[in-house]
Amino acid sequence: MAIKLFYGEETYLLEAKVKKMKKEFGEQVSGINYIQVDDTNVEGLISDLETPAFGFSKKLIIAKNTGLFRKERKTASKSKTAKTESKKKKAVAEEKLPLQEKVANYLQENSKDLEETIDLIFIEQEADKNTLYKTIEQIGEVKEFALLKLPEIVANLKKVCTAYEVSLDDQTAKYLVECCGTSMQDLMNEIRKLIEYKGNGEIVTKQDIDKLCIKQIQAVIFDLTDNLGKKQTSKAIEVLHGLIANKEPVQKILVTLYNHFKKLYIIKVAESFNQDVAVAMNLKPNQMFLVSKYKGQARYFEKQELRKILEELINLDSNYKIGLIDLEIGLEAILCKYCSN
Repeated sequence: MAIKLFYGEETYLLEAKVKKMKKEFGEQVSGINYIQVDDTNVEGLISDLETPAFGFSKKLIIAKNTGLFRKERKTASKSKTAKTESKKKKAVAEEKLPLQEKVANYLQENSKDLEETIDLIFIEQEADKNTLYKTIEQIGEVKEFALLKLPEIVANLKKVCTAYEVSLDDQTAKYLVECCGTSMQDLMNEIRKLIEYKGNGEIVTKQDIDKLCIKQIQAVIFDLTDNLGKKQTSKAIEVLHGLIANKEPVQKILVTLYNHFKKLYIIKVAESFNQDVAVAMNLKPNQMFLVSKYKGQARYFEKQELRKILEELINLDSNYKIGLIDLEIGLEAILCKYCSN
């Protein structure tokens, strides 16, 4: 295992990888052969690397969110006379180095010895390619856990279902992602629920997802907007009341609804200038599958109509903040107005 850096937004797969490696490592005695490091005790990392794992052949160090992979500050270039400095001056210079460079130097100089005695895993949300990053690339392993795209998410969901002898087809898996989002942690929670409900040899259906799964607010807003576009007032109001009944804060509903209609407006503007819709909407790679769904909803509305809805939502927010109107009543009024047009 030796020295590794794992980073990225797909925390579920990252943590699953670390969990597997910890299991393979074997017995872990905290403070002896298992050390946890974060930004509060990272200054002692080199000391932890130097201290033997008394009674054990190897030590496992998990260094999580240490701040060591933030962008380095620029330092003055070394003078030509640096090579002739005395040992004492070199030691002083070493003391002044940023901690990330000290750790990088230590790992580089002791990589062969550490390979026999230490398993060091850095875990970060983000990692700049600084000196420490490049050092680990040379002597260990760097792996980014980026957010998965839809085909990769679907493949993972189907793999889990297959392991429990439950069937899940591609379209149903995609529907689950549309309802519950792209977080693998959330999706795994939901798929386990569906597997328990269906049992061996059964098939997961869209009806099962509607019955059991917790839909993200964004997915519910899609439903609300569909009803709004089709001029179905009672259904649009029903969806709104469902969100409120599920304890979604009305302010959050307002903001989510505004952001949703803003995307639809951006689509209209982009299309009028023959621009790439996905680029204009600034979607992440794992959200690209939503483009066709947004474009489909945008067809329900004219550009000026969307602009007017956005203005109405902004005015509602302003009037609510100064106590002129209740948010729930204001949202119902807007929905009724645009369903009746």
